[in-house]
Amino acid sequence: MTKILQIKSSIFSAGGQSGQLTDTFVKNIAAKSPEAEVVVRDFAKDGVPHLDETRFMSFLTKPEERSSEQKAVVDYSDALIKELKEADVIVMGLPMYNLGLPSNLKAYFDHISRAGETFKYTETGPVGLLTGKKAYVVATRGGNYQGTPYDTQTDYIKVFLGFIGITDVEFVYAEGLNMGEEPKSAALESARSQLEKKVA
Repeated sequence: MTKILQIKSSIFSAGGQSGQLTDTFVKNIAAKSPEAEVVVRDFAKDGVPHLDETRFMSFLTKPEERSSEQKAVVDYSDALIKELKEADVIVMGLPMYNLGLPSNLKAYFDHISRAGETFKYTETGPVGLLTGKKAYVVATRGGNYQGTPYDTQTDYIKVFLGFIGITDVEFVYAEGLNMGEEPKSAALESARSQLEKKVA
């Protein structure tokens, strides 16, 4: 059975363009593979706490020495990692806010990047443990930034996912969404068309 993890990082949930595009894409995948199981992680509805000293030290404390509060922190992180480990396909909605990632997505990354769980250190450097997965990233932007220094997202996402072992990553961009109705419509139609071809 194929397991799909859909990550919505828009502050508008399904009302955002990235949410709408990924919703349609996931529905099309599920329609073609009726046995597929879909898990949705929507940060607008269920935000991820940002990393602070207390949470970070919970990860570093030995299991037998953790307080009840620290155990709860680690259990939460473990649940996020379990979703990711069980997924065969990851579909990530990625809006751009102030030239960067949504802060909830960065917080999510901070909770799933744990040595011994999603990567390990070796004599030759870190090695990702979440191999054999496919990731689709649907990036929505108000301006046209792909291939310019303003695109701070693409390389970061590729490097981070590669760090935890996910190297098969495809991007679909919908840009210029705040540059008038005509460019917006064209960009969304192009993105929908590209996503439809990936299901065919």
